[in-house]
Amino acid sequence: AGLGLDIDQAFPALLEQRLRAEGFELTVVNAGVSGDTTAAGLSRTEWSLAGDVRVLIVALGGNDGLRGLPVEQMKRNLDGIVSLAKRRGIAVLLAGMEAPPNFGATYTAQFRNVFSELAGEHDVAFMPFLLEGVAGDPALNQADQIHPNAEGAAIVAKAVRRALEPLLPALTPVTQ
Repeated sequence: AGLGLDIDQAFPALLEQRLRAEGFELTVVNAGVSGDTTAAGLSRTEWSLAGDVRVLIVALGGNDGLRGLPVEQMKRNLDGIVSLAKRRGIAVLLAGMEAPPNFGATYTAQFRNVFSELAGEHDVAFMPFLLEGVAGDPALNQADQIHPNAEGAAIVAKAVRRALEPLLPALTPVTQ
């Protein structure tokens, strides 16, 4: 959602700028809502997929982990989101998240594995950790040490762009 950042500093806006600079005429819609869990994301999926959606970037789960919500519940919610997109012929990039270690090694491992399992089950593009290289770095995060600052968001946008590489044909305008 870009909590604490101006709209144009959040990674979706930066991703759109990057893709447009590469010649892609598209709009990246930031459907994120601060504090949302995968359950809330699932409830918004129909709305999020309205219109000419070619690619869905699923970057949810962090708040599930922060709240220690059941991993199986998160997996069902993410599965519902990915399944709906695929039924509509929409390419999916699933971005993994990490749970904080305070819920124990078992929870953390189960949480992490949900993302790779779903990516494999649905055969979708996969980015193991959305905040790779940003999480845990005070210089790249806001004072809460959870949400990226503008510099951290730029790193996330660059990483998401790399992860989108196999989906670029879905973004290329259809010539007539």
